[in-house]
Amino acid sequence: MQVSPIEGHRIWSESYDRQPNPLLALETRVLDEMLLPFHGKRSVDIACGTGRWMTYAQSRGARVTGVDACREMLLEAARKPHLAGRLILGQAGLLPLADEVADLVLCSFALGYVPNAAGAICEMARIAAPRSRIVVTDLHPRALEAGWTRSFRAGGIVYEIEHFPYSTSDLLEVGEAAGLRFEGSLDAHFGEPERSIFRSAGKDHLFSEMSRIPAVWMASWVKS
Repeated sequence: MQVSPIEGHRIWSESYDRQPNPLLALETRVLDEMLLPFHGKRSVDIACGTGRWMTYAQSRGARVTGVDACREMLLEAARKPHLAGRLILGQAGLLPLADEVADLVLCSFALGYVPNAAGAICEMARIAAPRSRIVVTDLHPRALEAGWTRSFRAGGIVYEIEHFPYSTSDLLEVGEAAGLRFEGSLDAHFGEPERSIFRSAGKDHLFSEMSRIPAVWMASWVKS
């Protein structure tokens, strides 16, 4: 069943933190190296979902803020220690935040759900302080070309979430147009640490094939 991003995440919110996800595990394993030292930094998580990265940053000394368009995801995030009061309902393309309020802006697995990626990245640039970093991750375009879907299972039903297919070159051009200095990108593949998640889901037979395809694209910019 195909659903909109908001409806999909509303349904997914209840089980999101309980379902082991190899994409999230891979991103967490690799992304830490691209992020700033967190201590004392102002970290803003765009499309923060249930607060996974907010909890991570906060545990390392960051002052965190999360924005998400799905109220149900924010309600789940608010159940986590110290996140209530740090969460804002809002759209990535029109962030309800002042200029230059972040030392780190993170947008994890969300840009493909935004109809106007250029507007969203411009908003991330606006709220970023000078010399701060903006990091974006998403399902790799080559994975989508290989037939991977943005989907999840709930109540015995498989839901596929509508999305917008941006190429990596599209996003790099958008970052340049927003006045950001490109630092670098990374194509992340599944590795042995993720094999156990495939195995627990009864999909160990797919691991070798899927590990040959880049699963997650990560990019980093700096605001001048």
